[in-house]
Amino acid sequence: MPIHFSKKERLFTLTTKNTRYVFGVSKERYLVHHFYGRKRESFDLYKPCCYSFSPYKQEFGNTWSPDVFPQEYSFFGSGDFRTAALKLKGADGTGVTDFSYVSHRYLQGRKEIEGLPFASADGEKTLEIKLSDRVTGCELFLYYTVFYEEDVISRYMLLRNRGNAPVKLEKCMSFTLDLPGLDYDMVSLYGAHYDERHLQRTPLHYGMQSIYSRRGASSHQFNPFFALCDKKATETKGNVYGFNFVYSGSFLDEVEVDQTEHTRVQVGLGEENFGYTLLPGEEFASPEAILTFSDKGFGQMTRSLHDFTRNRILPKEAVQKPHPVVLNTWEACYFNIDEDKLVEFAKESAKAGFDMLVMDDGWFGKRNNDRAGLGDWQANPEKFKNGLKAFAEKIKETGVSFGIWVEPEMVNPDSDLYRAHPEWCLRVPQREPLVSREQLVLDMSNPTVVEFLKESFLETFRGVPIDYFKWDMNRHLCDIGSSALPADRQDEVPFRYMKGVYELLQWFKDQFPQAIIETCSGGGGRYDLGMMHYGFQIWTSDNTNPYSRLWMQRGSLIAYPAATMSCHVSNPGENLRSLDFRYKVAVGGMLGYELNILRMSEAIKAEMSREVGEYKSFEHLVRLGDYYSLVSPFEEDYAAYYYTDKTRKEFLLSVVEKGQTVSRPTKLLKIREAKSDKIYVDLLTGSKYDGAELREGLILALTGEKDTASLLHLVEE
Repeated sequence: MPIHFSKKERLFTLTTKNTRYVFGVSKERYLVHHFYGRKRESFDLYKPCCYSFSPYKQEFGNTWSPDVFPQEYSFFGSGDFRTAALKLKGADGTGVTDFSYVSHRYLQGRKEIEGLPFASADGEKTLEIKLSDRVTGCELFLYYTVFYEEDVISRYMLLRNRGNAPVKLEKCMSFTLDLPGLDYDMVSLYGAHYDERHLQRTPLHYGMQSIYSRRGASSHQFNPFFALCDKKATETKGNVYGFNFVYSGSFLDEVEVDQTEHTRVQVGLGEENFGYTLLPGEEFASPEAILTFSDKGFGQMTRSLHDFTRNRILPKEAVQKPHPVVLNTWEACYFNIDEDKLVEFAKESAKAGFDMLVMDDGWFGKRNNDRAGLGDWQANPEKFKNGLKAFAEKIKETGVSFGIWVEPEMVNPDSDLYRAHPEWCLRVPQREPLVSREQLVLDMSNPTVVEFLKESFLETFRGVPIDYFKWDMNRHLCDIGSSALPADRQDEVPFRYMKGVYELLQWFKDQFPQAIIETCSGGGGRYDLGMMHYGFQIWTSDNTNPYSRLWMQRGSLIAYPAATMSCHVSNPGENLRSLDFRYKVAVGGMLGYELNILRMSEAIKAEMSREVGEYKSFEHLVRLGDYYSLVSPFEEDYAAYYYTDKTRKEFLLSVVEKGQTVSRPTKLLKIREAKSDKIYVDLLTGSKYDGAELREGLILALTGEKDTASLLHLVEE
């Protein structure tokens, strides 16, 4: 049973294919965490103990202090001096609460989180725990959904105000996990615009360590994913806990090592950029958080998260259907686009085997540069004399599908929309808002703004045969104020903003069901599970340099499947070797191109056409396959990995050199998932390999030369 409750011991046991999660209700009616890790039948229960300076209720005795016992969800001001998951200010103004267990029940499937993305739970079970606080009258519900096959447990909270006075939520985390010991390393993803998702691994220390975003987006700088692992954990060995957040706005991941040498883990909205007032009868639900555990190193954790994202987060069609190989106009044209030029692009794209032409920025309003036009979502009549519908039909007549770029959340001061409604921007009264990339942020927390955008896009796109939207966001949030909310509720704006974005994304999906969405935020500035709930894939980075992409793709793949990773070939010039190298890096994700196909030689066009056809022969492996990292570019002077199907009949092996001096030129690459009694044929060369040989290791000779990479597409004979 995935969820079991022992009445005698008052223990809840959550079980997945390989893991077990155990917590209980103490005699004092508090929730106590006991165990999370490898599936096993026996484990130690928490034993109450006494610590000096740790407060306790006299009725329970000094061995039962909130400051010491491992909690299932933690509260501010109630005797637990560790970081709290919930801070709730009631009528007394103190922020102190004391929630205790009331009841529990089981749900088939799950309770949907209104207005937020969440994991689908068809066929799964959810545990609902009800707690209450006597003074405020609030009820707190903790939700646990068990994804048995994926080895994932999801958690979130819902707070309902059953009292007679307003309460203010000042900190909200989706879960607390108290782990024994402190001997862990923390693995996270850091970066910057143009340089996202680098891996870093640091040992835990006493006190707080955190990763976060205060930017109104999950950000280029930190990603919501992180892991805790044994000191000696590797790709194939050791205990690893993985955590993630189904949300795209500001977040806080925090880890605290306390006086008892225990480790507290929390993921949620935090408190710096958050507040929310609940009137009597109202409720608030947090975004969903994801937990997984592997006792076989990072590789198993990664594959569990990949399966979970494909099965439970991504739109079903994003997994079931091949992703189109696109040619995007941005690096070829920038803002200099017109109907005749793009029709020629489409004709050449069709000849080369591309599936889609994507018209990027520059098609609307007075958009001839980045200083004007955002917010005026009408096709520029000078660039499209016959209108957008006729143009899109011309594109489709060439044999390729049609995609288009939008940036709904932004506005230029030089736009008709801003001149008509300056109050629709995020801004603070009596202060001039800061610009970034010559643009301001629309107030997506304001329902009037969201409705206006729906009407505007519907008027422009009605009847236009659009197959793809690229949804961009090219700045972060500051001057966060809304004319739609009173002064005492301005701290709700960031969360309401994100819900407004999700509402508009869902509207796009409902209004244009034939179209897929690729999300983007200056590249990978919102590379998160929240965006993945709505879109096929995410633009990995604005930096398409293949050497830079090696690091970014490896960092992304530790937590997110290749099906989410949009990877384009750009700017090869007339160098066939450079084109081949860029292609062999980009096939690690969902392939596309960004170049001026009208200026390419016939030799380059022919090579692109060959590449597109070759990629389509193994795209299913990249989109659906299990990922195995053999060599990380963060650790060696080359990168190697493979994808394989669930039956282990087919493999795609990639080796990419970093173009550096090689200290040890001979390497051994072991494909341990190959079947030792089978023969595999490389469909790219015709060479044959014995399965036992693949398992024992292929000998690889590194050259140390630039632009060197190789692929093997192995199929069981």
